Amino acid sequence: MEELEERYGYKIKSAADIAEIVGSRPRKKTVIMCHGVFDIVHPGHLRHMIYAKTKADILIVSITRDAHIDKGQLRPHVPEELRALNIAAFEVVDCVIIDKNSTPLENIELIKPDYFAKGYEYIQDGAPPKTHLEKAIVESYGGQMIFTPGDLVYSSSNLISLSPPKLKYDKLAVLLSAEKLSLEDLRITLSTINKKSVHVVGDTIVDGITRTSVIGGQTKTPTISVRYEEQKDYVGGAAIVAKHLRSAGAEVIFSTILGDDEKRKFVVDDLNNMGIKVNYHSDFQRPTTYKNAIVADGYRLLKIDTVDNRQISDQILKKLTVAISEGKTDSIVFSDFRHGIFNRQTIPELTRAIPKGVFRVADSQVASRWGNITEFQNFDLITPNEREARFSLSDQDSNLRALASNLYKETNCKTLMLTLGERGVLTCCDPDYLGLGAPLFIDSFSDTVLDSVGAGDAFLAYATLSMLTQNNPAIAMILGSFAAAVECEKEGNIPVKPEDVLEKINLAERNLRFD
Repeated sequence: MEELEERYGYKIKSAADIAEIVGSRPRKKTVIMCHGVFDIVHPGHLRHMIYAKTKADILIVSITRDAHIDKGQLRPHVPEELRALNIAAFEVVDCVIIDKNSTPLENIELIKPDYFAKGYEYIQDGAPPKTHLEKAIVESYGGQMIFTPGDLVYSSSNLISLSPPKLKYDKLAVLLSAEKLSLEDLRITLSTINKKSVHVVGDTIVDGITRTSVIGGQTKTPTISVRYEEQKDYVGGAAIVAKHLRSAGAEVIFSTILGDDEKRKFVVDDLNNMGIKVNYHSDFQRPTTYKNAIVADGYRLLKIDTVDNRQISDQILKKLTVAISEGKTDSIVFSDFRHGIFNRQTIPELTRAIPKGVFRVADSQVASRWGNITEFQNFDLITPNEREARFSLSDQDSNLRALASNLYKETNCKTLMLTLGERGVLTCCDPDYLGLGAPLFIDSFSDTVLDSVGAGDAFLAYATLSMLTQNNPAIAMILGSFAAAVECEKEGNIPVKPEDVLEKINLAERNLRFD
């Protein structure tokens, strides 16, 4: 990536710089301009540019910036910086512009190219309205529209839908370069996150797995008969967030509610064994939340939930607010599973209890119930998934960049990291998603997904500690993504260790160096 920037980066310029370079009309050297997305550069693009170059001395190619592309939820597939470098690498191209506007009209007016080239498909079945506007501006100053031959037609969208290219490390390189970061910065951050303290507040869930094998079915009823093999319980919910943080080396306090039952002892013993200070409050009228999955021959047959989702009592709410207000910690993490602690009435009180200067994090990972991430206002970091974001905004249709920007504004947070499962993470730290603060985006780094459960918890833990250490959203997003990838490659929700994340950094370095 660095070599590509060194060799061809000089061609990427602003429209104002190019206008000054080529000068005003009439010119000694003629200028032709092309414009497009160029998401996946294919032979049709190349033929288009080669033909355009034969008509003038200087070829300028402008590309649509990421924020203005609405061809699909995850388009563009290739980020604007990498698309610009891809175009600049062609010998026929003299200059490249990343157009800050939604159309090339303003730059056409500024540069006044002698020719503006469009593909042949733009005159088939009549030119679209945008082409008429471009033609009007070009001809207003005496320029000419040129339509390149259409004997070979390709589509980036069709190519991507057939087989999306694997660009996770290319996108990582672009992000590191744009943010002036290196892999060594990631290693340094990872080595210092163990110096932080975090107070996690949230609902505990005990996840059970009962493994069975199918014997057969009854002939008279639709009953499936299975043979019991084994049963195992795991601490989950907000408690696993605490375990991930502790595994990363942080000092962790965990405040939660538990029932007066055997599961309570199981939870407390498990967390204490990891060195987590458990501040639990017993509610004798509710059980410890227990979700037992019945697995038959590797398939989830049934899940039996032992839950009571009533709001916590005023007495317990007061105890939690006192624990939050009096705790000495670098960060508070509200891990919302909607099993009693968090709702519209309790969230404002719990939020007001957070001491001034403490880094505030909220996450919503509700599975069978609905949470609302917008109820967590003015937090330093929120990490919802796409499903939660769309529900909270009642938005099924916006592309991801618009969705992130709207949620960012609605919650008034400082940093939003929108987790997208196998599609990666989108981070927004500026409300103007069309401006220079456009969202950061990287793909998932999972190579082999064995179990995706817990990936969001691992992401939350490492992103939080990274923000506490460096206050750099790009670093936090990358390390959080590496931790999530590690979690996906393990069976069960197992706390991620720093050495596991370090191996992901080393793997990225080998890929970036083509070792």
